[in-house]
Amino acid sequence: MSVCNGSALYPRFLLTGFSGLESQYGLLSIPIFLVYATSIVGNITILFIIRTESSLHQPMYCFLSMLALNDLGLSTTTLPTMFSVFWFHAREIPFNACLVQMYFIHVFSIIESAVLLAMAFDRFVAIREPLRYASILTNEVILGIGLAVAGRALGMVFPASFLLKRLQYHAVNILSYPFCLHQDLIKTTVSGHRVSSIYGLMVVICSMGLDSVLLLLSYLLILATVLSIASKAERVKALNTCISHICAVLIFYTPMIGLSMIRRYGQNASPIVHVLMANVYLLVPPLMNPIVYSVKTKQIRDRILKKFKKHEV
Repeated sequence: MSVCNGSALYPRFLLTGFSGLESQYGLLSIPIFLVYATSIVGNITILFIIRTESSLHQPMYCFLSMLALNDLGLSTTTLPTMFSVFWFHAREIPFNACLVQMYFIHVFSIIESAVLLAMAFDRFVAIREPLRYASILTNEVILGIGLAVAGRALGMVFPASFLLKRLQYHAVNILSYPFCLHQDLIKTTVSGHRVSSIYGLMVVICSMGLDSVLLLLSYLLILATVLSIASKAERVKALNTCISHICAVLIFYTPMIGLSMIRRYGQNASPIVHVLMANVYLLVPPLMNPIVYSVKTKQIRDRILKKFKKHEV
């Protein structure tokens, strides 16, 4: 079989949907389309409500805007190849386009993890120092956190793309999913990829691994602070402000852990299971986050209902 060097001759990459169900792609594309449409409309709605309601110009909702904006980015990054596979049965993707998609998928995933951590810090400050909340989390501080979150993700993932570019691949490479992921691209190489694999692992550990530990620590501190509040009613009220965020954390980390477990221990599982878990990992958080915050956050819910009633009148 012929071999291509990623830095010279560009190999071909073929995306994979649900193997064996190609004849059903027309039907399968309907729920996929609904998921994307709901995700995009939901996150745009969250951004619009926060932007137009001055009462929501608070640190908590600034971080929620970051989350919604990131979810929009993640959805639009995977959308083109998903629909090319399921609507047009067009599986081939150019090597450079695959690297670009992989880059942004992992950038947005790392940003999501960091924003969730920033939101946990926001909840800790709001519960621990309610009177100094606005003075601690000023617009300048929030902007600095946002820039640091984005800069970390952009900087950490870029070398991974560069390392993959230098590896050798078969002339034709079949990927496992309808989008490009770092660990999937590494499996298609025919040259030594030890450095790329180690670097990819270090990125995961130093980003989402570290974030998950700090998230757990944040909630331990939040719990300790809540338990120190004398009034039971105030304790319940404080915990209720964290419900939406806890749901968002579970929505993000549960599919990620499930995908990791399937990849590590599910070698004998059907390829459909692998593709399904990867789709859940990338599609469910952008879908569910706006729903959770719209339902669980009274301020957001009330403003959305207010907008609908105003249009009805």
